[in-house]
Amino acid sequence: MSLRRRLLTVVGGFGAVALLVLIWAPTVGSTSIDLARVFDTSIPWADNVDAQIFFVARLPRVLAGALIGATLAAAGVVLSGLLDNVDGAVAVLTGRATAWGQVLDSVADRVGDLVFLGLLLAAGAPLPVCAAAGAVTLLQEYLRARAAASGMTEVGVVTVWERPTRVIVTAAFLASAAALGSPWPTLAAWVWVGLGVVGLGQLAVGVRRRLG
Repeated sequence: MSLRRRLLTVVGGFGAVALLVLIWAPTVGSTSIDLARVFDTSIPWADNVDAQIFFVARLPRVLAGALIGATLAAAGVVLSGLLDNVDGAVAVLTGRATAWGQVLDSVADRVGDLVFLGLLLAAGAPLPVCAAAGAVTLLQEYLRARAAASGMTEVGVVTVWERPTRVIVTAAFLASAAALGSPWPTLAAWVWVGLGVVGLGQLAVGVRRRLG
C-alpha cells in the first residue's frame, strides 16, 4: 500500500469515527432520546421533544467540545513536536548528541505517555482500562527498542498509534470531557487500548518482515 493511500485510509477512518461520535454523543444524557424521532420530519417541532433535546440542548455542546478538542489537539501536536525535536536539534547543532541523550529522550517520551494516562485517570477513566492502555503502549515501544537493538536500522513501521496520535486523542477527549463530562475520559482510555493493540500488531508484523 502506497503512503498516500495509507494516509487517506487513516484520515478517512478517523474521520468516519469522529462523525459517528458526533452523531452518537448527543444521544447520551439523563434523558433517553430516539434518533428516529429526532429526524422524523412528520412530527411537528413543537411536539418533538427528542428533536428539541438533540438540536437545542446537546448538539451545540457536542460541536463546541469537538471544536475546542480539535483546536487543543492541533496545538498539542505542534507543541509536542517542537518540544520533542528541539532538544535533539540543539544537540546535533552543538555537536553534543550522545547515545545517553537518545536514551533520555526515549524515557522522557514514555514519561509523557504515562502523564497523558494519568490525566485521563484523574478525569474519571477507570484504572484497569488506563493500566491496559499503558501496558499496550509501553509494549509497543519496547518492541521497537528491541528491534533496533537487534539490528533494524530503519526508522521502522509508522503505526496508527504513534506519539502525535496519542497527543491528539488525549487533548481532544479531555476537551470534550471538560465541556460534556462523562463518558469521554473512559472513551479516551478505550481508544488508547484499541489503537494501541492495532499499532502493536502493525509494528510486530513490520519487525517480523524486516528481521526475518
